[in-house]
Amino acid sequence: MLDKGVYGPWAVVAGGSEGVGASFARQLADAGVNLVLIARKPEPLDATAEEARARGVEVRTLALDLLAPDAVDRIRAATDDLEVGLLVFNAGANSYGHEFVSGDLDRVRGVLDLNITVQLALTHHFGARMKDRGRGGILLVGSLAGYLGQATISVYSAVKAFGRVFAEGLWLELQPHGVHVLELVLGVTRTPAMERAGLRMDLPGLRVAEPDDVAREGLAHLPDGPVRVAGGNGATAEARSGFPRADLVRGAHEASRRLLPAGDR
Repeated sequence: MLDKGVYGPWAVVAGGSEGVGASFARQLADAGVNLVLIARKPEPLDATAEEARARGVEVRTLALDLLAPDAVDRIRAATDDLEVGLLVFNAGANSYGHEFVSGDLDRVRGVLDLNITVQLALTHHFGARMKDRGRGGILLVGSLAGYLGQATISVYSAVKAFGRVFAEGLWLELQPHGVHVLELVLGVTRTPAMERAGLRMDLPGLRVAEPDDVAREGLAHLPDGPVRVAGGNGATAEARSGFPRADLVRGAHEASRRLLPAGDR
C-alpha cells in the first residue's frame, strides 16, 4: 500500500482521465491520497473523479489542454493551496506520427512541448516544493519507444529517450532530499487511446499489459528509481539499448508497422 505520509496528502495526475491515468487515480484513492486530475476531455475526467470520490477522497479536476499557453499557470493556481506529495505525469502520448521531413513541423513541436516543455515545467514547480519539505515522489510515464529510433515516430522516440535520461539525473539530484523519482517505461498497453488509434493487440506473441497492472507496478516501485520497465518488458529494453544496428532498426520498424491498422501502414 502506498504510504500517504510520504506521497500525500495530495497527488497531481496529469493525463488522469482514462487508461493508465484512471488506474493511477483509483489506486491512489484506495490509498487515501486526495487527487488533482488533469485531462483534456471533461466527460471521462468527471467519471474518473466520481470513482475516486466514491473511495472517500477529495478530488479536484482541471479539464484543459496541456499545450494551452496558460495551462501551467492554471495548474499552479489550482494547487497552490495544497500540499502535493506526488506528481504523476502520464500525459505524454504520441500526438502525431509522420515521416519527419514531410510532416507538419508545428505538430511535431506539439509532441516536443507536451513531452518535454510541459513535463519539465510541472516537475520543476512541484519538485522544488517537495525538496523543501524533504519528501515526495515524481513518477514520469515513459515508453519503450524511447530505447530505439523508429520511422514515423522518430520525434516521439527521441522525447521518450530524453524523459528517461532526465529522470536519471533528477533522481540523483533529489534522492538526498527524500524525494523519489521514477521513470515508468510502458510497452504496449491496452488503453482507450490505443484502441481508438486502431493498434492491433491480437498479434501472436505480442506482450500486452493492462492499465491497472502497470499503474500498480509503478506505484509499488516509486522508491526504486530511477527507471522501471513495466509489464515484463525488461529484456526488450535491454536488447534495444545496445549499439543500434541497421537490422535492429529495420526490425523495430516492421514490428511497429504490424501494430497499425492496414490503412495506416
